[in-house]
Amino acid sequence: MYLTKSNRFNLVFLFIATFIFISFISRTVLLSYSFDHVSLSVIEMLKVYGIGLFYDFVAASYYVIPFVVYLILVPNKIFNSRAHHIISLIIFFGFVYSVVFNAFSEWFFWDEFGKRFNFIAVDYLVYTNEVINNILESYPVPLLLAVVLFLTISLFVFYIKKTHALHSTFKDEKGFMSRLKVGVVLLLLPLIFFNLLTKQSLTAAFSNKFNAELSKNGLYSLFSAFRNNTLDYDEFYRTNDINKVLSSLHRMQTRRDAQFLNDNLNDITRHYTTQGGEKRYNVMLIMIESMSAAYMGTYGNTKNLTPEMDRTIKESLFFNNLYATGTRTVRGMEAVTLSIPPTPGRSIVKRPDNHDLSSVGFVFKEKGYDNKFIYGGHGYFDNMNDFFSHNGFNIVDRNDFTKEEITFANVWGVCDENLFDKAIKEADKSFAQNKPFFSFVMTTSNHRPYTFPQTYMTQTEFKGRDAGVNYSDHAIKKLLEEAAEKPWFDNTLFVIVADHNGGSSGEVDVPLHRYLIPAFVYAPKIIVAQTVSKLSSQIDLMPTVMSLMNWDYEGKFYGNNILADDFIEQAFVGNYQKLGFYRDNRLTVLSPDESVKSLEVEELKLKGVKYKELEENEADINDTITYYQSASYLYKKKLTRYKEAQ
Repeated sequence: MYLTKSNRFNLVFLFIATFIFISFISRTVLLSYSFDHVSLSVIEMLKVYGIGLFYDFVAASYYVIPFVVYLILVPNKIFNSRAHHIISLIIFFGFVYSVVFNAFSEWFFWDEFGKRFNFIAVDYLVYTNEVINNILESYPVPLLLAVVLFLTISLFVFYIKKTHALHSTFKDEKGFMSRLKVGVVLLLLPLIFFNLLTKQSLTAAFSNKFNAELSKNGLYSLFSAFRNNTLDYDEFYRTNDINKVLSSLHRMQTRRDAQFLNDNLNDITRHYTTQGGEKRYNVMLIMIESMSAAYMGTYGNTKNLTPEMDRTIKESLFFNNLYATGTRTVRGMEAVTLSIPPTPGRSIVKRPDNHDLSSVGFVFKEKGYDNKFIYGGHGYFDNMNDFFSHNGFNIVDRNDFTKEEITFANVWGVCDENLFDKAIKEADKSFAQNKPFFSFVMTTSNHRPYTFPQTYMTQTEFKGRDAGVNYSDHAIKKLLEEAAEKPWFDNTLFVIVADHNGGSSGEVDVPLHRYLIPAFVYAPKIIVAQTVSKLSSQIDLMPTVMSLMNWDYEGKFYGNNILADDFIEQAFVGNYQKLGFYRDNRLTVLSPDESVKSLEVEELKLKGVKYKELEENEADINDTITYYQSASYLYKKKLTRYKEAQ
């Protein structure tokens, strides 16, 4: 394999060819892994590999920029030296190793999320300790690194034996202007690609989202996500006149039990009222990591993974048609505490300037509650401690656990049993001080690497994700049994809800079936068991809970009491780019290129959803824009602060 007999850029060309070859292999492996979900028509495959080849070339052109600049500048005397020869080969070896390593990394990311590297990967790069240890606990890392090294060495040896490029590249006798011409072309290419792809994504050519993801290049997607981790609604999405939007919001959000305080369009504060005397029930809100509705027997799963929750649901106020707003834990936290639709970009929990918002924490605090955010991991992860501590909660995280309180832990935190033991102790403290409590308890055990206490492992036949689901159920059982012995139990609402679904991938932009999650309120001495099938969202959960306590309060919340007669059935679902609004069997999706899709839900099951694209429904589109544009505008203008309406 000869490139040219004397060209200092031979290593660059060889690396680009290697990059494209490895990317081709990686794409094919991922396609095989997702065979059942991919559209396999000839045209679709040509698009996957054709567009994929283009993205691979684009990514490779970015990757070699530093080396190209170096090759332009280094003089012939140094370039032709033996020392430079050795150093360049080491650099080339490192480049190839990194690409092979990336291919392996992408497989594991795809296995977890069904997507190329994206916004989630960017978020995780910030928390290297948790992510690295999660990988170390989940996979045979030494073996994998050895395989990557072996493949890289094999490829390198092949090049040395079969190609001229690794030798001829160090015999350059041409002048500076000659190499400058080649170098400038290599540097202009990524600039042209950047301007082209900033304006238009080629993946829009696909209707099947697995095909679209396969056509991408992981490294390109990673850096694209890093660059676009903040999305300004007004810049990227379809908008209406803001006064019209706010006026529509006031009209759409008026309820008998939730009236706006005034006609100021910038003030969305509503006065929530209910009949009867106010109650001071304790509230223990348990947010379960990745607990999909599809895992539960109540929804039709036959593996018997959640026998305790299935039984408890029969004795609870159960919302069986409630949807998560997003695909990350912080989105669930945002929805439940702030009662706001998911604005584009990163979650509000992770944004700067997110203190003193209109949070349910402040409502409970005004009522005299002892509020605590209780987490078994380190709360600096995802900025949770900072967010909760400045929005009405005290913090109890892993730093507050004694050695005696931890019987098992992994990188994400103490096991759920230890976490719930701590939650009970904290409830005891509040009760001893004659204070009602509101505890927001966030679990971690139903998360890769799916490791659990030995006492549980010896009693179960489940493995992997199934074991994670079943262990969460096992821990819930112990919590409720131990809490039942406490003097505060009869006066406590146990609010159990998932943060998000156990998987976010799908063949469509917004795989609606993956957003369905369990949510129920267990309080056998207070709540009459019933199932409520109204379509609703995580943002409606806390207004509903507070209505159960007959509370009179004010808040800048978008959520409403699900139990009210005039509750309007609708749900907000999205990811960091796509914003979905679901009602009347139709899903409207806003995209960051100002486009809108109107979809009819033809079939919705736990394992999939089928859509029929409709002509644009003006009423649906305007209402969707109203909710999302107003939520982004009010947060940006700092008009969602607690009791600071302007």
